[in-house]
Amino acid sequence: MRYSQLLLPTLKENPAEAEVVSHRLLLRAGFIRKLASGIYSYLPLGLAAIRKVEHIVREEMNRAGAQELLLPVVQPADLWLESGRWLKYGPELLRFKDRHNRESCLGPTHEEVITDLVRMNVHSYRALPLNLYQIQTKFRDEIRPRFGLMRGREFIMKDAYSFDVDEDGANVAYRKMSDAYHRIFKRCGLSFRAVEADTGTIGGDFSHEFMVLADTGEDTLAICKAKGGGCGYSANLEKAVGAAPKAPEPEVELLPLEKIETPGKRKVVAVTAFLDVSPKQLVKTMVYMADGKPVAVLVRGDHEVQEVKLKNMLGAVDVELADDQQIYDATGVPSGYLGPVGIKIPLVADREIEVMRNFAIGGGEKNYHLLNANLGRDFEVGQIGDLREVTSDDLCPLCNGELEFTKGIEVGHIFKLGTNYSEVLNATYSDQDGQEKHFVMGCYGIGVSRIVAAAIEQNHDDDGIIFPVPLAPFQVVVLNLSPSDPEITDAAEIVYRGLQDHGLDILLDDRDERPGIKFKDADLVGIPYRVTVGKGFAKDGTVEIRTRRDGQTVSLPLAEVVAHLTARINDEMADLAK
Repeated sequence: MRYSQLLLPTLKENPAEAEVVSHRLLLRAGFIRKLASGIYSYLPLGLAAIRKVEHIVREEMNRAGAQELLLPVVQPADLWLESGRWLKYGPELLRFKDRHNRESCLGPTHEEVITDLVRMNVHSYRALPLNLYQIQTKFRDEIRPRFGLMRGREFIMKDAYSFDVDEDGANVAYRKMSDAYHRIFKRCGLSFRAVEADTGTIGGDFSHEFMVLADTGEDTLAICKAKGGGCGYSANLEKAVGAAPKAPEPEVELLPLEKIETPGKRKVVAVTAFLDVSPKQLVKTMVYMADGKPVAVLVRGDHEVQEVKLKNMLGAVDVELADDQQIYDATGVPSGYLGPVGIKIPLVADREIEVMRNFAIGGGEKNYHLLNANLGRDFEVGQIGDLREVTSDDLCPLCNGELEFTKGIEVGHIFKLGTNYSEVLNATYSDQDGQEKHFVMGCYGIGVSRIVAAAIEQNHDDDGIIFPVPLAPFQVVVLNLSPSDPEITDAAEIVYRGLQDHGLDILLDDRDERPGIKFKDADLVGIPYRVTVGKGFAKDGTVEIRTRRDGQTVSLPLAEVVAHLTARINDEMADLAK
């Protein structure tokens, strides 16, 4: 491609709307343009980068035995009502009616559609296992779309669905997809981790997220850092747990409950200082609204409730922290003094509370707290489980090593669905004995457009993007610094055509612009290798090759340039594909 013919509207200034690096650079480098909130047009270079991701994804999915198809983006409400997700999915599901007053939605995901397709067309165990995938535009009506391609409303996604005869087969499919995902993200040139994750609105037994490690990531990851590289434990903060709490010594005496006046002391810091106890010896009673109904949650004073864990324990669609008025309406006690003794709303507790003895709690009336409270003697709870966020004080649940926390960007997610969807949609096959059995399913997603943004978050500098070679829309940019000079122009053309003949994607900057502008644009766009044909060639017949990532340069005779670059790029691609 010649730059003079390319739609590449770069910007000199940072766009005011951009909040993160990838959003800023995708706009500045002319890869995307905003049409509406969370909706973007992909310009030629933006689409080229996405196509590079798609190519890698297709190769590895096909290698793993999956078959590509394409499902409709418009989905009838009947299927979602049948699965029970029409209301459960929430406002992110964009619903509408057609001219016949039939309700439909824009597909945010395709579990219902693919299960319906398979139940209508696959009837025997002989057709299994089966893995079907697509690369398609999705739409989720995010309440606060932000960060450009990182969290838009419309995005490009690869989703795959496996169908097996039993759990063993589903486990094999899950491992195949996990292996394929590791190969995909490695081939994309990304630094990533696979972590345990919550299944969210998709449902299922368990799942793993694939996270690109970047300081600007929205997700926090807990990773074991024990000596020797850790035990391999890693989890999203929504799923992460620490080592099990230690049981108390059996001879610990249960002291009498004692009521203490604590005038004006509502916060943990103030209460513990006044009572002269550690926050670890205080239990907070926090009220949440779970699908509109109040529930009290007990956690240790130095811990925080992990709302996703709470939602999963309660089987709720939505949980949010109650405000002061909601707390008073539900309990008759002002916030800051609420405790579990005598409480009239449902009560659940973090597992840490089960091993605590003689702890402080709210007194259940204004300006009072209680000392020496004990679970089982003074109050009971409906459910106990892991409900809190892990902290830097926690140890690895697998090996008791130290945990470290880092940021990540989710680019892939794999789920073991079991029979969740096949049962509710009555999707069955006939086994060897002629018995009807439900398909055992898996679901596997990759954010194709998000990978491009994540790659930029992980690979950039003050001058612009630094694309990994496999994702770069062009692998080499050839700069003709003197378009009016026939000798220099001919040399630039020789390099351009020679690299193209070797199957590489090349951009020839043939614009009549100052060299400084060409250098800046080449750095901004992030093309891995820059070939400069200018004064050096006019002087001694050499051409300069510069590597975008480290800025190293080498000057070679014109005749050696094509072979040199072809070998370097092919070697780099081969190393990532190993």
